Amino acid sequence: MNQHQQEATDNPYLLLTPGPLSTSRSVREAMMRDWCTWDRDYNELVQSVRQKLVKLATDQTEDYTTVLMQGSGTFCVEAVISSVIPADGKLLVLTNGAYGDRIVKMAQVHQIATAVVDYGEVSQTSVEPLIRILEEDTAITHVAVVHSETTTGMLNPIRGIGEIAKKYGKVYIVDAMSSFGGIELDVAELSIDYLISSANKCIQGVPGFGFVIARTAALTGCKGIARTLSLDLYDQWNTMEEENGKWRYTSPTHVVRAFDQALTELLAEGGVVKRYERYARNQEILSDGMERLGIRTLLPKEFQSPFITSFYYPESDAFSFQELYDRLKQAGFVIYPGKISQADTFRIGNIGEVYAEDMERLLVAIEENRFW
Repeated sequence: MNQHQQEATDNPYLLLTPGPLSTSRSVREAMMRDWCTWDRDYNELVQSVRQKLVKLATDQTEDYTTVLMQGSGTFCVEAVISSVIPADGKLLVLTNGAYGDRIVKMAQVHQIATAVVDYGEVSQTSVEPLIRILEEDTAITHVAVVHSETTTGMLNPIRGIGEIAKKYGKVYIVDAMSSFGGIELDVAELSIDYLISSANKCIQGVPGFGFVIARTAALTGCKGIARTLSLDLYDQWNTMEEENGKWRYTSPTHVVRAFDQALTELLAEGGVVKRYERYARNQEILSDGMERLGIRTLLPKEFQSPFITSFYYPESDAFSFQELYDRLKQAGFVIYPGKISQADTFRIGNIGEVYAEDMERLLVAIEENRFW
């Protein structure tokens, strides 16, 4: 039995979801020790994780910093939205799914002036409307977009958006929740001021905290802007800087240790390039196999990310997503319901401790459990 097969026996099913996702045994084992939040060893571990994240994000490490924040990835997105846009600022959100819409809702809750370009759920964001609105509305100070829209599996063109945002002098915010660590990018080259992601996505840690990779010059100008106490991004960063990795409030110590192990395993795999290749191969096997079974993908290949794939329901009155879900769970796989309003869909994730052989086994299970 190889290591992957052994790890598969540790769990009753494989999580084929966009996160939380299936993790390695060694990542889980890293949580089997208790840590003190005030201890020097732990705080130095936090500082090491922060440095590793910056190196993962850009070659221009001197210009960027990392802030770790307790909670889910959404907590980190809201920390950015509520902490970096001043009272006289205005946010432009480019949205084509539920997670872009969530950014809009956050801004509205915090009474931040907001403009929205809605591209619909099955179209990529593009620069044409962005150019027009930035020329017409000079009050806009910040532009936000989701890189990989988990609603559908859409991968948005963040490079072109960043170029336009910077041409017009705007602060650029990218929600890279489901993409960072799974696809090559350099935040400096992409003109990103704030990139947001989470421990339990492509780096393959466990849930409990997220992080913001920020242009230091942008973040240092945010003192006093925050509209909340616990989500004050500047104060969280300043405390970690001044107190050598200390969090303001109780940190998820076990999760941080597991994340450090996950970063080690990312590098051992060959870094982001090799992880992307594995995810892309997973997605290719999955989509090609589903097509052979007569199950169509929602998105065209040129829009599709390697992280999660949406499929139309089979055209049969006998089909039930819940029955498919239950049967696949019994067979050792957990998949995801759909999230779009335009069509009946379900989703299957390709990330985590998941390999080509797992995709092949899933396809066999779907074929064997076909009831429609």
